[in-house]
Amino acid sequence: MNQWVPASPCGVDCVPTTPRASRLRIGARIIAFGIAVVFLLTVGLLSCLLPRRARHSYWRVSARLCLASMGVRLDVDDRRPAGARRLRGALIVANHISFLDIVAVAAVAPARFVAKREVLQMAGFGYVARLFGVLPHVRGDLRRLAPMIARVTDVLDRGRAVAVFPEGTTWCGGAAGRFRPAFFQAAVDAGVPVLPIRLAYSEVGRPAALAGFIGDDTVGSTFTRIVSACDLRVTVTVFDLQLPVPGRQELADAAQRLINPTSGLSDRMVTAPVSEQTVA
Repeated sequence: MNQWVPASPCGVDCVPTTPRASRLRIGARIIAFGIAVVFLLTVGLLSCLLPRRARHSYWRVSARLCLASMGVRLDVDDRRPAGARRLRGALIVANHISFLDIVAVAAVAPARFVAKREVLQMAGFGYVARLFGVLPHVRGDLRRLAPMIARVTDVLDRGRAVAVFPEGTTWCGGAAGRFRPAFFQAAVDAGVPVLPIRLAYSEVGRPAALAGFIGDDTVGSTFTRIVSACDLRVTVTVFDLQLPVPGRQELADAAQRLINPTSGLSDRMVTAPVSEQTVA
């Protein structure tokens, strides 16, 4: 095991046995997801010709259709003022639970995503990842880290939003990892704000770990749990934009404190919100 690769203790014990949907409903969701992926990928190629705002609208609709096809309901708690919701050149950071996180974030704030290279190799879901512009990253290879941060900085400099998962690996949602500061350097270098987003999965009103891609899970086992859920919901909480000061470690701590208030980090606010500013 590479000592630089983040590790999570979460595993099968984090996923309790709960009642499942009927076989008819599960089968219908699998078929619906397959149709949605084929349709959205086909149309997605044409969306590259659209203006950015229209393209982002298409990505939001695509993500919501993907979630709905799997039987996942989306709840959004957007705490930004209306004038600050048109994102350009912001670093989006979120906690990491599932490969479904990419779709959930894209349903609210379309962006280029940084994810481990293996995501693009996942059967079926790899195509969805490409649709949402995933930037493949080799975890634990320090020689490739600086060039990857430079690549993210370049995307941010061009007025595009980039999303990263600073925990570096997936957790069950009941537990969480420490935010690593490396990619926050891209926001500092590009001089763009950070947008913290919290993801939480629930079933029948209770926190649920069944969407987690954890332990010895395969894409198939996690996908099966998702489409078999009776009432799976993902709540996306969007916090105020945070100024990229004073440094990456302080930014990481401030974002983690917002996203995971039980992390035990200091309550001291590090950055001032840019609530009235539209990122240009």
